[in-house]
Amino acid sequence: MNKLNTLLLLISSLLCFQTQAHITSSEGVIQHFIIQNKKVDGYFYMFKNNDVYLENTNHEIVHYPISFFSKENQTHILNRYKKIEAENGQTYSIAPIVSAQHKNAILIFEILLALCLIYFIYHFRKSFSLQNKMKFVYPIVIVGVATLLISADKKYRSITDPLQVDNAFIPFKPNVYTHWDGTWFYIESKGIPTTHGMMVGISNHGWQQQVPIPQCYIGANAWQVPLNPVPAVAPVPVSPNHFTRGAIAIAVNGVPIFNPYTNTGVDALVDGQLDNYGGHCGRADDYHYHIAPLHLYGFTNDTLPIAYALDGYAVLGLKERDGTAMTALDTNHGHNYGGTYHYHGTTAFPYMIGNMVGQVTEDTTFQIIPQAHATPVRPSGTPLNGALITSCTPNTNGNGYIFVYTLNGQSDTINYFWNTTGTYTFNYITASGTTTNTYNKFAQCDVPNAIQNIDAIEKDIAIYPNPATDKLYILLKGNLVEKEIQSICMYTLMGQKVYNSNKFVPIISLQNLAKGNYIFTIQTGTNSFSKWINKN
Repeated sequence: MNKLNTLLLLISSLLCFQTQAHITSSEGVIQHFIIQNKKVDGYFYMFKNNDVYLENTNHEIVHYPISFFSKENQTHILNRYKKIEAENGQTYSIAPIVSAQHKNAILIFEILLALCLIYFIYHFRKSFSLQNKMKFVYPIVIVGVATLLISADKKYRSITDPLQVDNAFIPFKPNVYTHWDGTWFYIESKGIPTTHGMMVGISNHGWQQQVPIPQCYIGANAWQVPLNPVPAVAPVPVSPNHFTRGAIAIAVNGVPIFNPYTNTGVDALVDGQLDNYGGHCGRADDYHYHIAPLHLYGFTNDTLPIAYALDGYAVLGLKERDGTAMTALDTNHGHNYGGTYHYHGTTAFPYMIGNMVGQVTEDTTFQIIPQAHATPVRPSGTPLNGALITSCTPNTNGNGYIFVYTLNGQSDTINYFWNTTGTYTFNYITASGTTTNTYNKFAQCDVPNAIQNIDAIEKDIAIYPNPATDKLYILLKGNLVEKEIQSICMYTLMGQKVYNSNKFVPIISLQNLAKGNYIFTIQTGTNSFSKWINKN
């Protein structure tokens, strides 16, 4: 009888140990790391490509450049890394993402194993006269099974570092504003690129008489990318039958990216409907891309993502994150590389995403939800065969565009603009004269808390000293007065608000803040001014 007890305890313990082995760190003891003057508790997980991977106390894998760590931490990490290499004969690495089918098979196997164990104990308990003694074994088995199920979830959940995601958007701020919580990464923008022109290059049958109008992808209408992407059991194809309405990804410049197929089922690029940068305007006069915006690499690092799919996975270009050339792609137009899955943008079809690898929800209108929406200002147009767009330039007031096209050898113009109350005026200028239409719709908005060049506003606001120690002083100059200040806030680089005032204050105490970098913002009735502040 004692042997059976011992055997059952051993099996239960091994079951618990096996499941826990997937989520326990390499060292098993929580360490205190100093990262950019901020204390982070966790376990050393891996050192690779000059990045240090940690498992924090929430069992999330995060990573930072080794240069972010204190000198003492750097020495310890490098020593630990060398020790691991010596012990294992190879570097530590994160296991690759397991396919959804493989994941389910493993999960089913483990559950069946646990059920068999429970059945074995129940079936033979009377035969071995263990009824009284089994009450001590049951809790161990229950804990083992519960741990098994929990670890099965943790084992395959991909936790994305929001700072890593944010790095891709930084080159395009203040045109975009980003923030995040524990579930979503939010991107706020107006959907208008600032690094290239629009609409020129569309073929003589591809223009549907839409023009670019900034949208309010702001606040509750921001773009949302899941920080914890979950592999789909069966990836859904990006095709004429799925995701034909709305975006499938958001570019790092704040412009949405749609299915390469239009709602009529044709390849928008092959059909000549796209401009020189792979975009055009939809029925709501909303500008968007239909292919991978590889041209953005003229303004950002070629190892950073150019977009994030709405399933949570990054879209890279022709290089991997480590700078090496793109390796072979799977049928989804991506692959697992370096422990994480991502897509790649190419010049060949499907250009970016073949199938949605991550779980997404598609509504009855064939769009992914949640999703930001565009708001139309005027009725949608129809194709204007023979028209060629020659220019689309912002007006001098920055509140509209001068849109020029040729038709039947004649140059025609649409001069359109809006005011602060939401009135949109369209002047259609042709050889026959000028026709004017006005529409009363939504008032244009501003991208919130956008990082602006503080030098341009020094005439109105002085913020000093920087770096600061105990106090931060705010001095209003020029025409700006205290009653115009609506809010003063400070944020960590993780997006956590650490200070807030709904009125002007001349002195802010920094005594309770940890050393490091912060984003300081002042919101007036018409503008949001921001500046990096360092507390030493």
